[in-house]
Amino acid sequence: MNRKFFIQSLFLLGATPKSLFAKNTIMEQNNIRLLRHATLLINIGKIKMMVDPMLSAKDEMDPVQNCGNDIRIPMVDLPVDKTALNKMLDEVDAVVITHTHRDHWDLAAQNLINKNKLIFCQPSDAEKIRSQGFLNVKPIDTNIRLGEITISRTHGQHGTGEIGKKMGEVSDFVFSTGKKNIYVAGDTIWCRDVEDALNKYKPNVIVVNAGAAKFLSGDPITMTPQDIIKVYEKSPKAKLIAVHMDAVNHCFVKRTDLQKAIFETKLLGKLLIPLDGEVIEL
Repeated sequence: MNRKFFIQSLFLLGATPKSLFAKNTIMEQNNIRLLRHATLLINIGKIKMMVDPMLSAKDEMDPVQNCGNDIRIPMVDLPVDKTALNKMLDEVDAVVITHTHRDHWDLAAQNLINKNKLIFCQPSDAEKIRSQGFLNVKPIDTNIRLGEITISRTHGQHGTGEIGKKMGEVSDFVFSTGKKNIYVAGDTIWCRDVEDALNKYKPNVIVVNAGAAKFLSGDPITMTPQDIIKVYEKSPKAKLIAVHMDAVNHCFVKRTDLQKAIFETKLLGKLLIPLDGEVIEL
């Protein structure tokens, strides 16, 4: 699929010319900006957060092993320069880490983020992050307040069988203002934990990690197009956003593949597939 057809397809999915090329858009209140892969900037009212920072330069890290290729990661650069990135890191009130796999919390992020920055994480990762020199680590068991919002932690399933066990614990997070619930599903497949979270929080906005990441053996460890359809069927009124594609070598479902997969489904016009740097208003 060439770029022209890809962009035309994105228009069908509800994207606008402004959002498609919003790489340099200044964040306003109540929006989500995809930087790359699963790295998000979330603005809710006066609170700014960064989720799952992978901040390495293109090709800076070794490839994910045992997936049939040796493509170095990240496979694309960040959509911002160093000056803009440092400004973002300075301005965010907190960093939220769903789990500490290097495509969600890499060495570059550990080096660039101020060691006094507020870090939210799952309890099982707190000691590791503190050992990296961070002084303000707040593990979330169930929920915690940050200014005007409540951050609640829910659970996910990072694959099935032995592969799922090796991937370890992952968390999803819900950011609530009372009027709006934003559910960021971490590295999880469709499972009972996700269904329970959707039932409990009834989110207005859902961000899913797509890409159907996979190794040479075992099932996908992040959401497939079929998983995303199940999320939509459970929460058809929510704004649904798919990220976690085109940056890491074991994510075999690309943006274009996901677009093709939903082209003739009920998700046409319902799913947003942002480009790196794109800002989505909430």
